[in-house]
Amino acid sequence: MTDDALLRLAEHAGIAPRWKDVHGDWHVVAPHTLHAVLAALGLPSATPSDLEASLATIDKGFSTLPPLVTAEMGQPVMLNVAPARFRLVMEDGTLREGVAEDRDGAAVLPGIDLSGYHRLTLGAHETVLAVAPQRCFTIEDAAPGARPWLLATQLYALRRAGDAGLGDFGALQDLIRPAAAHGAAGVAISPVHAQFSADPDRFSPYSPSSRMLLNVLHTRLDVPPDAETQRLEAADLVDWPAAARKRLSTLRAMFDAAPPAMQDELAAYRAQQGDTLETHARFEALHAHHFGADPTRWHWRDWPEQHRSPGNPAVAEFAAAHATEVAFHAFMQWQAGLSMAAAQQTARDAGMPIGLVADLAVGADSGGSHCWSRQAETLLGLSVGAPPDLLSPQGQKWGLAAFSPRGLVLNGFGAYLEMLRSTMRHAGGVRIDHALGLARLWVVPDGSSAAEGAYISFPIDDMLRLIALESHRHRAIVLAEDLGTIPDGFQNRLEQAGMLGMRVLWFEKHNDRFTSPRIWSKGATAMTSTHDLPTVAGWWAGRDLEWRGRLGLLGDAANQQHEQHLRTRDRGALWDTMLDSGAAAAELPGPDQSDRIADAAARHIGGAACDLAVLPLEDALALPEQPNLPGTLDEHPNWRRRLSGPAGALLDTPAVTARLAGLAHARKPK
Repeated sequence: MTDDALLRLAEHAGIAPRWKDVHGDWHVVAPHTLHAVLAALGLPSATPSDLEASLATIDKGFSTLPPLVTAEMGQPVMLNVAPARFRLVMEDGTLREGVAEDRDGAAVLPGIDLSGYHRLTLGAHETVLAVAPQRCFTIEDAAPGARPWLLATQLYALRRAGDAGLGDFGALQDLIRPAAAHGAAGVAISPVHAQFSADPDRFSPYSPSSRMLLNVLHTRLDVPPDAETQRLEAADLVDWPAAARKRLSTLRAMFDAAPPAMQDELAAYRAQQGDTLETHARFEALHAHHFGADPTRWHWRDWPEQHRSPGNPAVAEFAAAHATEVAFHAFMQWQAGLSMAAAQQTARDAGMPIGLVADLAVGADSGGSHCWSRQAETLLGLSVGAPPDLLSPQGQKWGLAAFSPRGLVLNGFGAYLEMLRSTMRHAGGVRIDHALGLARLWVVPDGSSAAEGAYISFPIDDMLRLIALESHRHRAIVLAEDLGTIPDGFQNRLEQAGMLGMRVLWFEKHNDRFTSPRIWSKGATAMTSTHDLPTVAGWWAGRDLEWRGRLGLLGDAANQQHEQHLRTRDRGALWDTMLDSGAAAAELPGPDQSDRIADAAARHIGGAACDLAVLPLEDALALPEQPNLPGTLDEHPNWRRRLSGPAGALLDTPAVTARLAGLAHARKPK
């Protein structure tokens, strides 16, 4: 009976009790995994009485309406409460009243033709009714009649004199102007989420402290020159700790010297941003305090009890006693926001119809500001990952915490909306990393192997509607990384919602043949590669195989030889497809002819049927090295490679100019 109750509770909570692998075989999730995931959802199940109480909680559902309900414009709104008279105060202040229809005991409101966040009173119940357009803000909305293309860059990799060895929004402005002159509609950038100021050794853009705030290290700064600054700026790799110290020191000098007028502007900014900014600034000050005094207290769960929750009065007391430090962290966020806004304004002024496309990471470090400040909406004790597959036979465990689907609903999607608004605030688009997480995520309990996880489902209808609503309010297009093991119908859902999936050159294959870009999905983004995959030049030369072989990621010598054989075959197959698409017109290039294959690849994705094309800067420059090699940490210089010249001059060489011209020509409306 207990086992049946556990399975029933798991299924009601959205946890799949079994999963199917890439070979089509089914696996049963272990009971200890179900217990751990349920506990993270706030549904204890360790004892029969726990199970009974949690089942009662789930079966009861809401005795009233949740804090926020979503709906689609023009569609009837079904609410799981008894019908009654309703009063709807629209966001524009107008009032609508009536009596809800009774449909099998549930209340149904007539379709609403005005998008926004409206206040609904239904009998004794109150909620926010978020009414969304049926589709996101689209390419057609942003650039009517065009077939636009973007450059994509790792922000930290850009160079500018005075940057202290770390790319910033100033260097991005330098890149934007020539990119616009070449015809780019925007520039997609690596994530700029807040990191840990007290621990600059943590710098992966996909493992942030918070997705609601910015990485202050990317603030446009002119760092005073000295021998150390010159060393950092000349290096081929980012020295994150040293560059961070230089940049934080410069920001501190700016803060300490701030005149009264700037202090007044900062105070106004803090009042405007409210709790989201204040809790992050307090976290940063607390983290510096505890981690600085004792390195074992890096994670907030290892802090003294009174500082483990932002609502504890002791946190307010700490903030008052360390008001200058808290203000400094708020100041840095202010400056970072101004810098990003300036970059987007530069893009608009240069004629880019889209401008910046920000990158939204799939999760945040559980020891960071996001999880500390929004604990009720976070799956603490679980890590996001992926089940075993062909590329990772042991599965993957990314060390990231995700939102709690139950916590989101119970809290009116507050943290989710904070994150969306922060990401879109200074951008004309957003790329959602691992967008499969809108439907389900593979989560692994702390202390378990990656294979000992389970899939947990998310309220995809609500999440897609809120994305659509916020994308229109910010006039931001939405790209969705839909790579990996994709649930049935998921890509259709994205397309219906107006979100652009990703069609990556290496994956557009059928059996041993690459497919023609003419048949790639229209409602998607054509791309040569991503930050986790080989560059065009690197793939053609087998540079990725060299790295993986050297690091033991390809298995024994026989398997390495097999991979080399497959690559030789695939090079020929890809070139044949490029000949067919018109992107290539000569004999097969040699492995070292990076310019020729980069030229053909740019034209190839340019001619795709997709509404948008994205060319990574590494492929615009025909570089052989990729930004990140999955499965490695320090063995490969992940997130550290710098580009060779100033950002403003990268596109000036004849080869790059010709390559971008080929892409732009291929994107002309047919």
